[in-house]
Amino acid sequence: MSITLILAVVTVVFLGALTRMTFGFGEAVLSMPLLTLLPISLHTAVSLMGFVGLTVAILAVVTGWRHIDRTALIPLVLAALVGIPVGLVMVTFIPTTAITGLLGAVLIIYGIYSLTQRSFILKDTRSRGIHQRWGLLFGFASGVFGSAYNFNGVPVAIYGSLRGWLPNKFRSTMQAYFLISGTLIVAGQGVSGLWTADVFTLYGFSLPAIAAATIVGTILHRNIPTSKFQRYVFLLITALGTLLLVKSIIL
Repeated sequence: MSITLILAVVTVVFLGALTRMTFGFGEAVLSMPLLTLLPISLHTAVSLMGFVGLTVAILAVVTGWRHIDRTALIPLVLAALVGIPVGLVMVTFIPTTAITGLLGAVLIIYGIYSLTQRSFILKDTRSRGIHQRWGLLFGFASGVFGSAYNFNGVPVAIYGSLRGWLPNKFRSTMQAYFLISGTLIVAGQGVSGLWTADVFTLYGFSLPAIAAATIVGTILHRNIPTSKFQRYVFLLITALGTLLLVKSIIL
């Protein structure tokens, strides 16, 4: 494994962790497309981001545990338990091109949805019509996409926006969910044999970048208008999704 490749992976991890610490979610949404463009296997990228996401969640929960919506965690986590093995089967047996295409399509849909909303995370709304039992559906989707692609944040983010969570509750509840689901997902990836020496090597090199992203992301969250920064990220997500979709069609 070359130094150039390690630096590229660490840079991607930093950008993803920075996004999570600034906005509360999105590290895998940003990092996975970039990692799939590097000469590492999809399984290595998935496992690496599993460890990264779990590490970031631990750091985030320490500072935001007071705002966690504990009742919302129950249906999300229970449904994720069902979805995790489904995702592990998908990533093991479905061709890489199909996974890349699906990931690209989901990114495009998510990016366009987010761009057409007016900063949906920051809306000061009450809990709207969607019932809490819908957490079962979104939790299942999170478990599937999380274990297969480390893409567990998007379903929960959409669920939180539909529930009308305020910013503090949104960020803290998502991090608590990521901590629980991330532990289950990482364990499931290990049982499925997705852990390799390359994964632990890249994770070790990435730890300083995660620490730096935690500090910088906290500062950005406090000082930069989040709605403007979010828009740039969503534009990038849509562009990367388009690139991945085209790549899956060409290959």
